[in-house]
Amino acid sequence: MKKLLKISGFVLLFLALVIGGLISYVKVALPNVGEAQAIKINYSPDRIERGKYLANHVVVCVDCHSTRDWTKFAGPIVPGTLGKGGERFDQSLGFPGVYYARNITPKGISRYSDGELYRLITTGVTKEGVAMFPVMPYPYYGKLDPDDVMSVIAYIRSLDPIENNPPASVSDFPMNIIINTIPKKAPGGTRPDTAGTLAYGAYLVNACACMECHTPVKQGQIIPELAFSGGRDFPMPSGGTVRSANITSSTETGIGNWSEEAFISRFRSYVDSNYKPQNIEKGAFNTIMPWTQYGGMKRSDLAAIYAYLHSLPGKENAVVKFSPPVADVAKK
Repeated sequence: MKKLLKISGFVLLFLALVIGGLISYVKVALPNVGEAQAIKINYSPDRIERGKYLANHVVVCVDCHSTRDWTKFAGPIVPGTLGKGGERFDQSLGFPGVYYARNITPKGISRYSDGELYRLITTGVTKEGVAMFPVMPYPYYGKLDPDDVMSVIAYIRSLDPIENNPPASVSDFPMNIIINTIPKKAPGGTRPDTAGTLAYGAYLVNACACMECHTPVKQGQIIPELAFSGGRDFPMPSGGTVRSANITSSTETGIGNWSEEAFISRFRSYVDSNYKPQNIEKGAFNTIMPWTQYGGMKRSDLAAIYAYLHSLPGKENAVVKFSPPVADVAKK
């Protein structure tokens, strides 16, 4: 019996050493995405204008890095807060920690070189080599054409500087260890010719990270085989839970019956000169979908996205788009 206990003790010690070694490796050796490139961006008016379009209407950096007014439909950006950061993503929203959007105006990013910013956006690794939790969907941005990423950098460098220093983000255990394994070297990509509608549509869908929000998740990970079928839960700051729509080509539960014009008009209506966001009472239906940002996309870009989504197989998933706070409590 003593011999058995002794052997068991050695086994447990060995396992403890192995686990400790793995944790030490992950904490010390990772993330490993390489050094930041020594690049110098040309801040031409054309590049800044391209970056403005991308940051405001495609990759929508301004969505999370500004203050949104949740008393109005789709949480439009509060004037004077563009890029200031500070939005909080915490456990109440399903995150494994407390994360804050950073200040991306010149006041917040002046210490970064162009190469360091490029690495941050495409791999999620800070100037100091710290891994970020992918609230910002950097795995998608890492597939963008480097020219587009550099245009975004040129644009945010041109924003009005705002003094704001959000708190540091903190991951809960075990995410504080796992987080170091998430960043990967950015594969990069090439922006397709806009005449190649499907290829260009796929590029834009990746840039918008549509799959990230419009796919159900399990243990915090999207389920690839259910891509774009909707149903992901998003607790709303104003109360209740909204769920993303099924945007597959399903004619029963998706957008298979939508015409191209109906799809485009759904977005463009939010930038019509007559549109005014309606006031939303606390606990009433609202959405995290930044319609006023995506609505500014070019008609041709929206048409390319429509064509790509309609080229994918339809997936049946009838989504209950909103549960008010009372329903949320009843389910618990």
